[in-house]
This record gives sequence, C-alpha cells and structure tokens, in this order.
Amino acid sequence: MAASFDGLRFSHWQTETREDGIIVLSLDRQGAPVNALSQDVLIELGDLIERIAIDPPKGVVIRSAKPAGFIAGADLKEFQEFDRRGTVNDAIRRGQSVFQKLAELPCPTVAAIHGHCMGGGTEISLACRYRAASSDRSTRIGLPEVMLGIFPGWGGSARLPRLVGAPAAMDLMLTGRTVSAQAARAMGLVDKVAEPALLLDAAIALLQKGSQRPLKQRLLGWASNTWAARQLLAPQMAKQVGRKARKEHYPAPYVLIDTWKRSGGSGIQARLDAERRGVVKLAATPTARNLIRIFFLQERLKGLGGKDHGIRRVHVVGAGVMGGDIAAWSAYKGFEVTLQDREQRFIDPALTRALELFAKKVKDESKRPEVAARLKGDLAGAGVADADLVIEAIIENPDAKRDLYQSIEPRLKADALLTTNTSSIPLTELREHIQRPAQFAGLHYFNPVAQMPLVEIIRHDAMAPETEKRLAAFCKAIDKLAVPVAGTPGFLVNRVLFPYMLEAVTAYAEGIPGPVIDKAAVKFGMPMGPIELIDTVGLDVASGVGRELAPFLGLPIPAALSAPPEAGKRGKKDGQGLYKWENGKAVKPEVPKDYQMPSDLEDRLVLPLLNEAVACLHDGVVSDSDLLDAGVIFGTGFAPFRGGPIEYIKAAGADVLVEKLKVLQGRYGDRFAPRAGWDAPTLREPTV
Repeated sequence: MAASFDGLRFSHWQTETREDGIIVLSLDRQGAPVNALSQDVLIELGDLIERIAIDPPKGVVIRSAKPAGFIAGADLKEFQEFDRRGTVNDAIRRGQSVFQKLAELPCPTVAAIHGHCMGGGTEISLACRYRAASSDRSTRIGLPEVMLGIFPGWGGSARLPRLVGAPAAMDLMLTGRTVSAQAARAMGLVDKVAEPALLLDAAIALLQKGSQRPLKQRLLGWASNTWAARQLLAPQMAKQVGRKARKEHYPAPYVLIDTWKRSGGSGIQARLDAERRGVVKLAATPTARNLIRIFFLQERLKGLGGKDHGIRRVHVVGAGVMGGDIAAWSAYKGFEVTLQDREQRFIDPALTRALELFAKKVKDESKRPEVAARLKGDLAGAGVADADLVIEAIIENPDAKRDLYQSIEPRLKADALLTTNTSSIPLTELREHIQRPAQFAGLHYFNPVAQMPLVEIIRHDAMAPETEKRLAAFCKAIDKLAVPVAGTPGFLVNRVLFPYMLEAVTAYAEGIPGPVIDKAAVKFGMPMGPIELIDTVGLDVASGVGRELAPFLGLPIPAALSAPPEAGKRGKKDGQGLYKWENGKAVKPEVPKDYQMPSDLEDRLVLPLLNEAVACLHDGVVSDSDLLDAGVIFGTGFAPFRGGPIEYIKAAGADVLVEKLKVLQGRYGDRFAPRAGWDAPTLREPTV
C-alpha cells in the first residue's frame, strides 16, 4: 500500500497513485505559465515527502504538469525579497532540507524532464536517484546561477561533482551553459533519454528495473573529488575563469571553486552547509543584486514584443557587413530574405559569410541547405514588392538614404514597413518626402549582429504605435532584445558610447598607448577596450558617427576620426587600423615596463559615458532609467556587474561623480562639464 494524502491540500502539486504502487508528483505552479520553485512550492513538496516517507511506495516520479517545460529554477522575485529582508539563509536552508529528504526516501525516485530544466529544477532532479529526459529539442538542462552572481545552493554544487565528476560538473556550473538531453546522458547527468510521448514510461522503467552507471563514471565521480584531485584541479579552474572574469568583478565562480576545494570530500551535510554559506555570502554582494536585476530587465525587454508581427518576407538593401549579417541572421531565424546591392560583387561576400554563420549555428548539416535557401541575392531589388519588412543598411549619408526611399516606397505593399539601420542620423531628417511616415522607423542593429543581443527601435513623431509593436514582435522572433528610443542623433547606445570612444582616441592622440587605454576600460568592467572597439566597429563607421554626433553634443573630434580613414586602414575588416589585426585578433604593441598609467585615465574614459547617460535620461531618449541601463548593457556590454550607468551612478554617488567631472573639466576642458540632469531625484534613489 502506498502513502495516502488524505487531509493534505495542495495548490501547486498534483498526486497520482498508480496501480503498480508508483506515485507520480506533477508540479503545476498555481497562477503561473511556467514552473518556478517558490517557498510555497517547496513547503508543499516537503509535506508530500514526509507523508511518502511514512509508507513508502514502489517509487516516486517527479514531473511537470505544464507543457512549457520542467522547472525554470527558483522564483527570483521571491529571492530578491528574501535578500531585502535578510532571510536568504533561511530560504536556502529550506530548499536544501526538502531536497535532502527527497534524496533520503527509502524508495527509488526519478525526475522526468521535458523542456527547460534550470537551476533549482536541475537540483531537484539531482536529489532523485535517477533522471529521464525527453529527446525533444526544447529539453535543455543547466545550472546557470553563476550568471546571477551566485552558484547552485539547493544541493546542486554538493551533488553534481560526485555524479558526473568534478571537471564536467564545474564546467557546467562555472559557465552556466545548458546541455541537451543527449549531452546530459553522455556525461552521466541523465540515465535515460526517450521520446516525449514515452518519457513517463521510461521514468517508470527506471524505477522498476534500476540503472547501473558505467564503472568509468562511478570511478570518475570518486577520484575527481579526492583531496589530492581538488588541490590539483581547483587552481587550474580558477586560472581558466580568470581569463574571462576578474575576481573582484565576478566573485561567484571563485567562491564556488574554493567551496568545492575545501569541502568537496566531506559528507553530504557538510557539503550542503558549505554550499549554503557560500551562496548566502554571494547573495549580499552588489554583483549578485545587479545581475539579478539585469535578468528582470532582460525579461522586460522580451515582454515588449508580442507575436503578431505579420512579417514573413524581409528585404535588405546594402550587403555590407551590417546589411549582409542582418539578412543572414533573419534567414537563420526562419524568414524569407532577399539581399540587394548596387553590384553582385558586394552581394557575394555577404552570402559567403552567411554560409559560415549557418555552418556554426545549424548543427544538423542536413538542415543547412534549407536555411541557406531562405536567403537570396537580389541585384535587381525584385524582393521589394513582396517584402513585409524592408531594412535599409547603406552608407551613413542622408541624401543617399532619401534617394533610395523614393525609389523603393512606390513598390511597397500597403502594409509593408520601411526601416533604416542608421546608427546616428535623426529620423526626422530621413523621413522627408516619405509618403507613409507612419510605417517608417529605425531598426538599429549592432555589430557583430550574430552576437549583440540588442536592437534599437527608433521612433519619430509621425510613426504609428502599431509599427513599433510589429517591430518589437519581429525582434522577439529573431531572438533580439528591443529597446524603443527617440530618433534624436545617436539614439541611445551610440550617443552614450560616443563620448567614451572620443575620449579614448583623444588620449591615444596624446601618446597614451592603446593597450594601456584598453586595459583601463577592461579593468572597469568593459568587455573590450575602446581602441580595440573602434577598430572592430571600423574607423570609417566611427568617423561617420562622429561627424553626425560631435556637433550635436558640442564635442571636438580628434584627427583620427575627423575624416574617413585611408583605404585599407579601416580597422579589423582591413587588417589594419589603430592596431594591426591578424586572424581576427588585434596585435597590440608592447608597452614599456616602466610606463605608468595616468591616475585619472579610468575617470576620463568612464565619466563622459555616464555624463551622456544622464543627459539621455534628462532628454527623454528612453522612457525610464531601467530601459537606459538595459539598452547600454545589452548594446555596449557595459559592465553588467555594475548594473548599468544609472545604477552605477546611484552606487558611486551622483554628487561624488559631479565633483570628479568638474575636476576633469578644469584639467582638460569643457567637454567634461556636467550635462543637464545630474540633479534628478532618479539618480539619488536607493540602489538595488
């Protein structure tokens, strides 16, 4: 006889006691489209497990009753609330306790995983004796907590190294990457992979017949966690992490490594206690608080776009790096795309680059021809007449763009949208002579298109709200984050970034070595130094943006950007710019060992960016400070652990930064004068 649940009422769990004596527990979190592990969900599960332990069944299956996936992880809004109350320790302890009771049940247990299985979802599966996963493409398993500034705290870091071996376990947790069901099976994280329709049957078979893990996996789980192995592997892991993340910026991976090094050989309770202490310590850091906030900013941007874009065919004009890559990405994401330029010799390299993208992104070789067939060269521009969306990506010249629109617009379908990928030209300047301005907008991508997650939707006063909605939905369909911004020069990202890049080139012209400038920016937390960034964007593009933005912002342009670069010296794309480039990497000159970095270099670079961010907020370029932070983080890579420009200003103190600007103004000139907006109450609100 199996456990009886008489007298217990559940809001989130469904129970089924089968004739074969197996109990199926299905999570269906009340009032939520996806499953997340809130404290209420955990308390109910704890009650269920206590009742099951009294009269154990033949086995227990844990599954999701939602079609959207297994479990997305912990409820992060609740986690933020625990952080505010100072009760993170209690929340971690409760989750560990419930999962440990699950692990100690005297009957076999199995997690039946279909769809996303993240964080706490993976941890509950690790507390089970077995794991079965569906072979569906939507099934992805991971422990991404490091991306939130913490690490798995409900037993994940205590159990996974013993299960799959420390190298594979630490790789999963230190990178936050997810794996398919098949990859999880290969590493020993999953015991059985089955078709979705047969998943429950496969899970029950594991309960009834069991599964013996290969000897090699069992030996690895033991040997890689011995004291000697931990002392040997931990420094190597820390060194690898150090290549991508500085300890002072992102402490979580280092605390995880150290926790495992010190306690990885202990019993389960000691490992859980060490895990809890590490996660509680990290949860209180500004890095974790900012990264969790950024997660919610990302969710907000995703929520801006619905599903109704009405776009099937896309026509791109301009087959340069940006236009060609926009076309390729759109085709990769399922749209029928035509690519136009003045001559075939401009289109061909873009099509070649597209094939390289498809080779990287489409793992199944048999499906690549189908993806490639969606992208067609279109020298004559015949695709304009059938397009639902036209994206113009030609040179940054207002006259050339307006001439193009006059030739294209008469051929457009009645409901087609016409957009420009301009990086700086105001849309009021471009919409002159356009017959249907309500259907005209900016759709500004960032380079490299395949890697940069942001697209700015550029507004103007004659644009229809429906146009913005359709474009936001299109961005969502191509897995990009859309931020609506005003159509003023430079919009948001380039306007904020330009003073930073300008100051970097000014410092470079003064004789400060490029690698020193780049090092100062990376030390602050930027993903790439500004000199390397200018070469990556292209000196020709930077010069064009400079000519458009410098007069608007009242900034002087250094000689390096005052005119288009010499032929063959545009930067990375030519192999030569401010740096020499080989195999896609900058070859940076050696800096003399006795060279001293100027003490104010970081302030010179970062404060102009912050100054312009404040001005953008004051001018209403975006509707609020959260959107500004999101746009600058996802558009420039601005130090995510700092939470964005406005969040950083709050943390550092607006008044302190204004005084620093005034010092630089006295030293270097009025380009450092504080811009309007520094006295806004928004900048003095409590930080997260």
